[in-house]
Amino acid sequence: MIYTAKSGEFYLGKQVDIRTKKTVDRPFFYDSKDLTTHAVTVGMTGSGKTGLAIALIEEAGLNKIPVLMIDPKGDLGDLLLTFPHLSPEEFLPWIDRGEAEREGLNPKDFSKKISDKWKTGLEEWGESIETIQALKKDVEMTIYTPASRAGVPLSILSSFAAPPKELILDPEAFRERIMSTVSSLLGLIGIHADPIKSREHILLSTLLDHAWSQGKNLDIPTIIQQIQKPPFNKVGILDLETFFPIKERTAFSISLNNLLASPGFQAWMEGEPLNISNLLYTEEGKPKLSIISIAHLSDDERMFFVTLLLNEYLSWMRRQTGSSSLKTILYMDEIFGYFPPTATPPSKKPMITLLKQARAYGVGVMLATQNPVDLDYKGLSNCGTWFIGKLQTERDKARVLEGLKLASNGEIDTNTLDKMVALTGNRTFIMRSVHQKDPVLFQTRWTLSYLKGPLTLVEIASLTKKDELSEKIEAPVSSASSTKPMIPAELSEYFLPYSQKGTAHYVPYLLGRAKLHFVDAKNKIDSWKEVTLLFPASEEKIDWEHGMEINKKALEKNGAPNSSFESLPSPLSQGKNSGALDKAFAAALYQNQTLTLYKFGNITSQDEESLDAFKVRIAEAARKDIAADYDKKIEAVRAKMAKAEEKASTLEQKATQEKTSTWISFGTTVLGAFLGKGLTKGTISQAGTAFKKIGKMSKGSEDASKATENYKNYQQELDDLEEQKAHDMKWVKGADIEKIEVRPRKSDISVEEIALVWKP
Repeated sequence: MIYTAKSGEFYLGKQVDIRTKKTVDRPFFYDSKDLTTHAVTVGMTGSGKTGLAIALIEEAGLNKIPVLMIDPKGDLGDLLLTFPHLSPEEFLPWIDRGEAEREGLNPKDFSKKISDKWKTGLEEWGESIETIQALKKDVEMTIYTPASRAGVPLSILSSFAAPPKELILDPEAFRERIMSTVSSLLGLIGIHADPIKSREHILLSTLLDHAWSQGKNLDIPTIIQQIQKPPFNKVGILDLETFFPIKERTAFSISLNNLLASPGFQAWMEGEPLNISNLLYTEEGKPKLSIISIAHLSDDERMFFVTLLLNEYLSWMRRQTGSSSLKTILYMDEIFGYFPPTATPPSKKPMITLLKQARAYGVGVMLATQNPVDLDYKGLSNCGTWFIGKLQTERDKARVLEGLKLASNGEIDTNTLDKMVALTGNRTFIMRSVHQKDPVLFQTRWTLSYLKGPLTLVEIASLTKKDELSEKIEAPVSSASSTKPMIPAELSEYFLPYSQKGTAHYVPYLLGRAKLHFVDAKNKIDSWKEVTLLFPASEEKIDWEHGMEINKKALEKNGAPNSSFESLPSPLSQGKNSGALDKAFAAALYQNQTLTLYKFGNITSQDEESLDAFKVRIAEAARKDIAADYDKKIEAVRAKMAKAEEKASTLEQKATQEKTSTWISFGTTVLGAFLGKGLTKGTISQAGTAFKKIGKMSKGSEDASKATENYKNYQQELDDLEEQKAHDMKWVKGADIEKIEVRPRKSDISVEEIALVWKP
């Protein structure tokens, strides 16, 4: 049967019977209005988070609700793989050919199998091809790639423009906007600054405050000029030269200028402006599902862009009218590193502000992560809906339950949820909402989109419209021919996949593949890396500065039949040109390729290990060292306690014995006097001796009390150590992480292949 959701309802799957652990014929509809109180999805890799997110976004599209997505992994581009006919031909360019080979099928047969699988899956989950066609009709889907021409590029030129008046008049929001913008910009040049202590941060913040308060726009060239000649003479109560001398300001401005002048940064200036309205709606007012893919950026570049985007989103949001219904969704996949529990990266403050204020504007924020331990649960307490998938450890489960308690003000049946978590698995989630009394266990529906997995830049480029593609890569203009040009014998030849029907028009590019050797004896770095890069080629030269990394496995030996070809530019028509191409490629690699690693103490990051992952690793190592250090101190105090306890016990026993003996002696003397002996010289002497013993008895008790007091002092010292250990073990910051950039060793650059690639 076809499940038809009412307007404003999202069909996300079917409910699961807790007793039988099987899905039942009871669809799970999620009220879109509930998303205005925001949502968070947690679950380990393979739990089905991406499928749940795509299903929810598809439902938003079917309800004509625009969605802006931040995609750090490249998974969300699968939304564009919605095939209106579900034909094998539509699936063919996107199948995993390695999987087809493992199953003993040729690509056409395997794509037929996948096509049938998708048709069956949709039918079993009450969906239809008509639903896919409605989605394609109702919304426009676009992949944006900041600092890359693979998708639709985004320009950040407007990101330093003065924010709207509403934000400037809010002192706290204005200050947060300045701080996060400055922190993200400084991060791009390797300065992770304290906003209170850093002169660079304070100077840039003052420049932005000075300009924006007057409604004046800034750009990076103007900022560089104003660093050297600021429009003010004092910072705080200090004159400018005392605070930040001209010589040091000049060095700082040169660092920013080097960033601006670098070929890679120029890509940030190209493309559509970073305008939230344009990302949510077309010029005709049609809602958009906009995917901003940042998988190709470095960690610092991702933080820089995400911070700018969130600030722009806040500015746009504050200009909207209030609404109690869901007007739009902001979704971010894998927020690890952007919303940590203790650290305050530039992205954190605008994210918290969105979670606190977006509801009033009808904006729903949805976040996802596979690392529950590394989230700020106080911030996430603003999320009214929690989707909980399979969790990896008991520690993850404990952190999720802690977050749920905060979100529901402690009103939560922990035992029931604990049992339900054990039933989660692939595509099976718990939905816990403040809008419903009981949690719901459900399995996500079959997605309308083909879940291929993360898209490469080449694949993103093939999904981008032709008019956008012409802006993305400036192909050389030359004569076209239906006959493929003669290729020099020494050049290998490949084709990029062509996903459209009919003939293609191919443009020549140069492919270079090489092995690089990165060596830094001081830091004990010795690493090899293989790269495959695609370079635009014009009649005059190869554009060595704008190489795009690709996966060679995506290349094909044959192109589309009956296609046309551009003529070969001179650098390629001459083949390898006596090794000139090899030498030029090697020189480009030496100039543009770097291995970025991180060092903390004597610990160095591994190849491909991100800064966030490295921070986690050094934190664990530091915790072990802290634990060992405290354990040594605790053991020493316990030894002292044992001695003090033994001494106190001995002295107390001795004092008790002396008490008993003394009082018996004294009592005997007095009793003898009363019984008739009278006060003789002997009895007086005995009484004096007894009184002396009473004095010693008091001293013995005093010694025992002191020994007991020493034991209590050691006990307090032990308690203090245990408490301090627990405090220090909570989080360890790698504040002194050193960034190491290593160029490839020139003599070891090994050019493995120079080839011609035809790009449709």
